[in-house]
Amino acid sequence: MLGIFGIIISLGLLMYLAYRGITVLILAPILAGLAALMSGDVPLMASYTEVFMTAFAGYAKAYFPLFLLGAIFGKLMDESGAAKAIAHGITDKLGKGKAITAVVLSCGILTYGGVSLFVVAFAVYPIAAALFREAEVPKRFIPAAIALGSFTFTMTALPGTPQIQNAIPMPFFETTPWAAPFLGLIGAAVMFGGGVFWLQRRSKAAMAKGEGYGDHPNENIKEIAYDELPSLMMALLPIFLVLGLNFVLTKFVFANMEAAYLADYGTSIAKVRGIWSIIISLVAAVILTILLFKNKIGDVKNCVNQGAFGSLLAIVNTSSEVGYGNVIKTLGAFALVKTAILAIPGTPLISLAVSTSVLAGITGSASGGMSIALGALGDIYMQKALALGIDPAAFHRIAAMACGGLDSLPHNGAVITLLGICGLSHRESYADIGMCTVVIPIIATAIAIVFATMGVV
Repeated sequence: MLGIFGIIISLGLLMYLAYRGITVLILAPILAGLAALMSGDVPLMASYTEVFMTAFAGYAKAYFPLFLLGAIFGKLMDESGAAKAIAHGITDKLGKGKAITAVVLSCGILTYGGVSLFVVAFAVYPIAAALFREAEVPKRFIPAAIALGSFTFTMTALPGTPQIQNAIPMPFFETTPWAAPFLGLIGAAVMFGGGVFWLQRRSKAAMAKGEGYGDHPNENIKEIAYDELPSLMMALLPIFLVLGLNFVLTKFVFANMEAAYLADYGTSIAKVRGIWSIIISLVAAVILTILLFKNKIGDVKNCVNQGAFGSLLAIVNTSSEVGYGNVIKTLGAFALVKTAILAIPGTPLISLAVSTSVLAGITGSASGGMSIALGALGDIYMQKALALGIDPAAFHRIAAMACGGLDSLPHNGAVITLLGICGLSHRESYADIGMCTVVIPIIATAIAIVFATMGVV
């Protein structure tokens, strides 16, 4: 009982102190050690050096290239003006009457093409602010519109997305980024449609009461020279390259490759082909972006360096959360937690979704929560998939979609950063962020599970 209590105390402190701004780099090992001490069945120092750091290093080894290349690609797209060109081009075509839809689609295209959600928020916000101001849509809806386009359907649901949340399940279920495309499209439609409907309904009600964009004296938005931006089609080329090359490599190149030599490395082509495809696609997109926009980027070396350095904090934060989760799963008390999760009635897809979403909520990280859940239970779910005749691709897609539910509770780092970029508070904007990135994605995941039980993948 003390061990269970230790896990609860540890998780509660992790959530609370992360919300208070203490870095997970400090919190994760300390609170993992606290849980280990209260459990009493794992030596403290061994839990740190042999469990925490081993898991930390394993996660960094597996996914650092995706963090690195995604950050570099995003930085180049931002510095070149390509990201802003995409946002401006879409908003210009849809018009000011579709301000919310335009912002959501702009963010969605950028994140689906592999641009980091943080870069998207910085790039799209100035255009969103100008568009909302012109249309007299209250500014407090901007964070939710950006979050809907960046943190939901393109991050977890749309098949082929190069975001890390879609890459993590691949080694566990021997799947590709295009796993369960129909489930993904169903989930994406619910997230996009439900989110846009909610925001339009809420904004129209506010405007009907006389609320406009609002007075924001501290708003400091640098004017964008739109005539100096690349054309929309030029800006979209690197995005198309990521998606197209990723598809070709996954479906036609690595799918038919004989790679028996990988057994010497303890893996197989089925486990690495998805990650290999994303890595090559992002490398190609980085090269193309530099070639297309070298004159607009300016100092290419400095831009690439900044992107590379910016990836470090993201990977070590997530690796720390994975290290924390691996310490927890070695504790004797966790066996009771695992038994309770696996005993959830109905298809194992439900227990997978619950465990992934809850852990994502506790850690405040979609990728961290999913990594912890699959690290602890991934092998069991793969065995269940094979035993019950469920396509492992369904487990991949449900896990990816589920991690994008409770992850964006108020203590989530991306939510806090987004509100800071927009100059708004939780009180002003979080209710709509929560509806678009927590409630509706959970509904979408539940609907996808229903379709998965009917054999749809």
